Amino acid sequence: MTNTALKEDNHPAFNEPEITPALGATFGLNTEEYNLMLEIIGRTPSFTELGIFSVMWSEHCSYKSSRLHLKKLPTEAPWVIQGPGENAGVIDIGDGQAAVFKMESHNHPSFIEPYQGAATGVGGIMRDVFTMGARPIANINALRFGSPDHPKTRHLVSGVVAGIAGYGNCMGVPTVGGEVNFHSSYNGNILVNAMTVGIADQDFIYYARGAAPNQPVVYVGAKTGRDGIHGATMASTTFDDETEAKRPTVQVGDPFTEKLLLEACLELMQLDAIISIQDMGAAGLTSSSVEIADKGGIGVELDLDKVPQRETMMSPYEIMLSESQERMLMILKPGKEKLAQKIFEKWDLDFAVIGKTTDDKHLRLTMYGRTWCDIPVPPLVDDAPVYDRPCCEYPKAAEVKAADHPLPEDEFSALKTIISSPDMASKRWIWEQYDHLVMGETIAQPGQADSAIVKLPDSDKSLAITSDCTPRYCHANPFEGGRQVIAESYRNICATGAKPLAVTDNLNFGNPEKPEIMAQFIGCIEGMAEACHILEYPVVSGNVSLYNETGDQGILPTPTIGGVGVIIDWHKAMSMGFKASGETILLIGETKGHIGSSLYLREIHGIEAGNAPPVDLQAERLHGEFVRTLINQEFITACHDISDGGLLCALTEMAMAGKCGADINATPENPAGFWFGEDQARYVLTTTDPDKVQNLAQKTDIKITLLGRTTEDYSLKLSSGSAMSIDELKKMNENWLPDYMKEGY
Repeated sequence: MTNTALKEDNHPAFNEPEITPALGATFGLNTEEYNLMLEIIGRTPSFTELGIFSVMWSEHCSYKSSRLHLKKLPTEAPWVIQGPGENAGVIDIGDGQAAVFKMESHNHPSFIEPYQGAATGVGGIMRDVFTMGARPIANINALRFGSPDHPKTRHLVSGVVAGIAGYGNCMGVPTVGGEVNFHSSYNGNILVNAMTVGIADQDFIYYARGAAPNQPVVYVGAKTGRDGIHGATMASTTFDDETEAKRPTVQVGDPFTEKLLLEACLELMQLDAIISIQDMGAAGLTSSSVEIADKGGIGVELDLDKVPQRETMMSPYEIMLSESQERMLMILKPGKEKLAQKIFEKWDLDFAVIGKTTDDKHLRLTMYGRTWCDIPVPPLVDDAPVYDRPCCEYPKAAEVKAADHPLPEDEFSALKTIISSPDMASKRWIWEQYDHLVMGETIAQPGQADSAIVKLPDSDKSLAITSDCTPRYCHANPFEGGRQVIAESYRNICATGAKPLAVTDNLNFGNPEKPEIMAQFIGCIEGMAEACHILEYPVVSGNVSLYNETGDQGILPTPTIGGVGVIIDWHKAMSMGFKASGETILLIGETKGHIGSSLYLREIHGIEAGNAPPVDLQAERLHGEFVRTLINQEFITACHDISDGGLLCALTEMAMAGKCGADINATPENPAGFWFGEDQARYVLTTTDPDKVQNLAQKTDIKITLLGRTTEDYSLKLSSGSAMSIDELKKMNENWLPDYMKEGY
């Protein structure tokens, strides 16, 4: 029996509920938004039309609480080819090549169903990149979990890591880096932020814009099912006691189908057959068709009977709002349909011409011999609500002095606690589950350098890729925390010898209807904007994830930054590990001993308080350029920025990553602040020619301090007489996570 032969009395599509403001409210539309929808279409909407308005006007799709403030971020530079507004950002990396990248969240789905939530997050961000015509070459992720002693944390860690590994490994794209933190604020709302970087020829970059009337609309990829319906709406609300009931809104992914889709799309893109293309991500066929229509200034008419379906008796509402994975919407050049169909059938994928573009700027949907939707596209997009949410004055954090919080014992007693704490402990247990070497172009594996380094095929160039955020700084002082997150990303790129070019962001915050949350959001945005401007490090893509709350418990403000830079000659790429004994260890930057909101204060004294460290952006730029010069001229042998845990933790990480120990000659007046303070704009480096480095620093007015020398003895020795085996420190650092995960099984 065909779809059109189904009888109306036994088909759910013909038994829609009454459309009322109360029903609209259950879909996330408030009274004002519901009335605006009525004004736009001039009548009571159909159930399908209500669903379309609700997802397109959801926080996840419309950015209605953040759009005003996102405009403050710098998005342009001579090397930016495409900034925010497309599937991914695009930058010029020379030689006619472009890097295409973006970061997105899959937070709510990953809490409800950790494996599929994380897996489909990876799949979705890879589609955003190859939709632009780029072949993905690297994935990274930023994960935030609840307190280790929370009963769900082990289960969530296990599921999320397995989901990321399962999807990325099957796609054959290396997962080369990332970050993992634990904090009680994420107990009821973990964060899973995934980033993909791809490479494209600048002459073959594809966009959602460009379509014109009377062109075929083509559906390719996997079939449409009922999974993920209203996923975008679910991602735009806080969690409550009914969270587990939202499991059906989580999509199910198939990486093997996505691999076929990747190859088929890239093959077709080489044949000049595609006019525009859009991934079916959040809100599925709704958002993809609306975005293509809006960016082309056209209408779209779809016959939903022709949409490949894997379930029977699907309604237009379900088809339009499904977030089934591994699907694309394309506008083809007329006459290229058979060519495209042949390619997709070769790759064993569904291909269907499901409609055409029109000149009336309407979204029109037919199915079962009936019209289910006929709404104007421009107001659906242009008149979407934009809110200037109330914002309060954010409370000023108290200053905390290192002198008031001395070392309880000696330096190594504190070091052992910090280096084996959940945030600082090695994440080897995680990244060993990822195939970080597939493709054979990974230069720096996790833990070897401050950024992942991936060589470009058949080239001497490589990309440095990093993910950064320090939520405790953003909570203490949103503006300074926003400046710091950009500065740390910049440092991590510079420490490899790469020139930082651009960032993608993933702005994770709580409920924007609370003035204190908006104060966090606005403060972080304004701090980021200032840092991006001074460092010439623009934002080219990103994602906003709000309502990350359960009950009344919001997450720490977590504006995650994914940074990308270019190294002209990958042979000069710098790692952090000590290389040989007898080399001089130098410190770049000034140490004042700032311990506010530091790991030292939290892990040693049990205090989460104090202001974020101040960020001198001019110093960040000066020091970053200096370090890149040293690396390019091959004056140094190792480089590592100082961040979490301070100087002694940085030295320990360099020793653990290398082949020797260190003898450090420093007698600070305030040991706690000197060894564990988290002052910014600092690097540790090693050299065989300290005079050359120090002379150059003097010429550029950069503070440089002699710390000591590397040694054959695989230990850290301090001038206080304290010493500790690197093997012992490494064991403590690497054992915490596997031991923790074993306890749950």
